[in-house]
Parts: sequence; C-alpha cells; structure tokens
Amino acid sequence: MPNDFNQQIIEEFRANAGEVGGPFEGARLILLTTTGARSGERHTTPVAYFADGDGDVLVIASAAGAPKHPDWFHNLVAHPQVTVESGVFTYEATAEVLAGAARDDAFARAVEADPGWADYQARTSRVIPVVVLHQVPSDGPPNVGASSMGQYVQLIHDAFRRELALIRAEIGNAGPTLGAQLRINCLTFCQGLHNHHTGEDIAMFPFLADSHPELAPVLDRLREEHERIAELTAELKQVVGADPTDPAGSADPAHVRAEVERLTIALEAHLTYEEEQLIPVLDAPTGSARAAGSAGSAH
Repeated sequence: MPNDFNQQIIEEFRANAGEVGGPFEGARLILLTTTGARSGERHTTPVAYFADGDGDVLVIASAAGAPKHPDWFHNLVAHPQVTVESGVFTYEATAEVLAGAARDDAFARAVEADPGWADYQARTSRVIPVVVLHQVPSDGPPNVGASSMGQYVQLIHDAFRRELALIRAEIGNAGPTLGAQLRINCLTFCQGLHNHHTGEDIAMFPFLADSHPELAPVLDRLREEHERIAELTAELKQVVGADPTDPAGSADPAHVRAEVERLTIALEAHLTYEEEQLIPVLDAPTGSARAAGSAGSAH
C-alpha cells in the first residue's frame, strides 16, 4: 500500500479514536508500529485484526496476495517487540509467528469470518503468515488517548458500542451455525465488558462515593445495572459455548442473536445513564485527575 494512503488512514484513525471511513469503514483495525529490520527506525502500519482471546489479537501478513511478505512482517520477525494502538489504548506487545496447525486453524477462522482472506491466499504461492500479538502486562495505568476522565469513559463506551454493532451485523450474516471466530468475538466482548465494569466497581465508583456523597443513589443504580449486565453476558456465553474452537459446541445464530439483542438494550441504557450522570462530575475542574488515576489503574 502506498505510504501516503497509509498515512491518511493513520491520521484518521488517531483523530477519531479508531474509526475510519472509506474501504476500511466498519473493519477491525489497529495501528501496528514495528522496528525496521534493517534501518532500526519505527514504522506504523494500519492492519486488520481478529480477537484471539486473553487480550491477544491476530494479524495476517496478506499484502493483498502479493508475492512477497509485507515489510511490517519482516520487521516483527527481526524485532518481535511492537506497539499496538487500538483507538482507545496504546500498549506494547510481543509478536509470535504461528506455525503448523496453529497457523492453519487461525487462518481458517479468519477465512470463515471473511472469505477475502482465501482469495488473497489463492493469488500467491507463499503461505500467508498469521501472527499473534501478545499484550505485555503493565503495572501502571493504561495509556489512553483521552484528555480527561470523562472523555476516557466516553471513548470506552463508544468502543463497546462499535464492537457490539459489528457483532450484531456478523450474527445477521451468519449461516445455520455460528462460526468459531464470531464466537470468539462474542466471548471477547463479554470479557472486556466484565473487566471494565470491575474496574469501575473497585476504583472509580468508590472514589466518586467519597468525593461526591450526593451521587450515592446514582452509583447504587449503576452497580445494580452491572450485576444485571453480568447476568446477561453469562447467559450469552452459555449460548455461545465455552470453547469456541469445539465444532460440537456450534451455536444457533437465532438464539445468539436474541441474547445479543437483550444485552444491547440493557447495555445502551446503562451506558447512556452513566454518561449523563458521571461525565459532568468527572470533567469538573477539581478532582478529575485523581479520578482518572484511580480508575485507570483498574481497567
């Protein structure tokens, strides 16, 4: 891809918290920064990704079926430490090139989700590599592209909204059974939502309860809604199946769709109420920085 085209996507991605238009509208994209295999310079490339569970993501070095691997792949083979930008978070990761059955299984999941990957493989004689990016654990607060705690909450909420919209569309296009990658997407979404709500429960809500006692009824309602949403995600996970790679655990898309719609209605009402009640407080001139530090370390 021409560098000027890539740069346009990079700038749009960073300006819009991961959302881009044009040919990549609605796609799951990350910005992947690698270290040049020869130059040692840092290079950023927008790439499509797939969730792989446990915070890992998969990227595919297709180069649209070109005869040679893309430069970013050669870079991460030489220097496996990379930086990932999700649109909300920026984090360090270690790249692992999958081989054998692990590569084939991951690529098959990608093809099942988007047959275009098979078209790319058919265009080239090389075996298109699949790379898993393992997030490096950090003891400090996450690196978030937000200028305030209120903006941070809004960014997180909007990211959940976008991902849920993608999952709903994918379920709508599913065949008689739910594919393995779509099941992973559902389970990853549920885990991410659990992590976010846990962080709020143990950090942000206690801080707000101490600094703003008048918010007690609001925080009580939000905690109750967290419990209800946890029930809905548990039901969705049960329908989807605990092991998304087990063919015997195939799920009925109609049943999954119904559970996702129940979750969507409850979650949207919850997110909207939280934004209305808490963002003005979090972005007030006093205390917002302390709230950001308290909540950020828990997400």
